[in-house]
This record gives sequence, structure tokens and C-alpha cells, in this order.
Amino acid sequence: MPSLSPESLQSIQRLDLRARMVVRGFLQGLHSSPFQGFSVQFSEHRRYNRGDDPRMIDWLVYAKTDKYYTKRFEAETNLTGFLVMDLSKSMGFTESGSMTKFEYCTCLAASLTYLMTMQQDPVGLISFSETMRALLPARSRRGHLGDVMAALTKLQPTGRTDLPASLIQLAAMLKQHSLVMLFSDLLPSDTTTGTPDDVISSLARLRHGGHDVIVFHVMDEAEVKFPYDGPVQFEDAETGETVSVDATGFREDYLKQLDEFREAYRIGCQKLRVDYVPLDTGMPFDKALTEYLLQRQQLS
Repeated sequence: MPSLSPESLQSIQRLDLRARMVVRGFLQGLHSSPFQGFSVQFSEHRRYNRGDDPRMIDWLVYAKTDKYYTKRFEAETNLTGFLVMDLSKSMGFTESGSMTKFEYCTCLAASLTYLMTMQQDPVGLISFSETMRALLPARSRRGHLGDVMAALTKLQPTGRTDLPASLIQLAAMLKQHSLVMLFSDLLPSDTTTGTPDDVISSLARLRHGGHDVIVFHVMDEAEVKFPYDGPVQFEDAETGETVSVDATGFREDYLKQLDEFREAYRIGCQKLRVDYVPLDTGMPFDKALTEYLLQRQQLS
């Protein structure tokens, strides 16, 4: 099955259908993969026997083996997940005219919701701009998948953000052990707040509260590759300020600063045992999910 590129999904308007295609392709790819599990670690698996609860079937093991296995959890029977979506205006950026960063995040979040729902894990949805806003509580009931998809579709990236303050607010809000899935470009609204150190400090609050955290750091493909030459005028998506640069001469410095920016997050997250998954909008979605699983395996 070909990779599920953002371009190949552009013609599909319904988010639930996009997510279904991504998950179907991803699960097919797991047939030959070495991955063990998805969102939690299991103490053991055993073959499904008549009379066992069908809800305990591990569908990802089934996808790899074509056999039914039930899962026994080390602790909880369900992992509560929260999608945490960045609504900053910069998330609406796209250079190619394909998916914006926010659209990419939305499709990825929908796909993860689909996977977690298959495992009977409750999923909730929260968004943030300058403050955190609870949109949907975490549920696993039938029909909740549609509620999450509908809510994701209505979100628009239009504001400014204070990511550290929002994460601290989220840490105070969550009362039970949860899996926090953060989707953001991690770009600060100004030079005084939202630095990597500020964000890492706020992520530490979540970790100290006993929560698992995954940071999906999503940037536009052009932001990562910087495909510009000669005089170029750039506009700040949130402030509207413009700056003119010689892109050819600026490229080396830009890419160096980008590497340092990502490395700061990689190192900071690694120290906290937070999963850090750097992505760009040109990456196929099945590969993006595979990158996530690699991170989970390395830290397990």
C-alpha cells in the first residue's frame, strides 16, 4: 500500500474518512513490523478463548499476526487520552498550498483517536490559545468518536498562545493519570514567553503529576527545508510584522538555529521521559504514526 501523503488525502473532505484511511494503511504496515503494543505496556498476552471479553482483544497484535490475543494490563485497564491542540495563528501556515500545520495535526489527532477508540481507551479534546479550554471530556462510549471528529473539524487556528501557562493550567486540571498528546509548532508568540526552557518547565509539571506526555512538534515542510533563494520578505503569522532577507545567505544560519531549536526540545523531553516526535507537513501519516511508536518503544 502506498504511503499516505497529505497530498493524497486532500481530496477527502471528511475528517473521519481521512482518519480511517490513515489507520487502515498504518495497521497493514504493522503486519511486518516489530512493534509491541500502542498506548500502554502489557504484562502479557494470551490467545483469545471463547468466553473472554471481546473488548480485551489487542487489535494491534491482531493486525500483525491475524490471530486474536487478549491483553492483561500491568495497572489500569484503560488509558485516558487527551488531544491538546494549539490554536495559534501560526498553525494556519502553509507554503505549498497543501495542508496547513493545523490541518496536518487535526488529521493526525483524528487518526490517534481512531486507534485509541479501537482499544476502548477514553479520549478527550482540549484546545488552547492564550488560555486552556476544555472542549470534550474523555469518553470511550459508542458515538464519542464522531463527537471528537466533529469538534476537531470546528477548531480554527486564529489566536495568540501562551503555551507554558496553558500547560500549567492543564496540569492542574487533570486529576487522573492520563496520556497528554500535544500538537503544536512550539513557536512562541513573542520573544519573552514560550521559549523551549519555559515549555520544558511546564511539561515537567505534567510529568510530576503522573501523566504520560507526547509532544508532536509539527512544522511546515518549508520551515524545515527552507526552499528559498534571493531576496524574500517573510511575515510573522501572529504579529503581522515583516522582514526582508537574502534567503540564500540566510539559509545556513536559519537551518542551524532550527536544529538547535529542535535539539533543545529533544534533550529537554528526553530528560523528562516525554516522547518528542518532530514532524513536518510533507511526512506521510503512516510514517508519522510509526515515528510515534518508535519513540514509545525507546522510552519503554
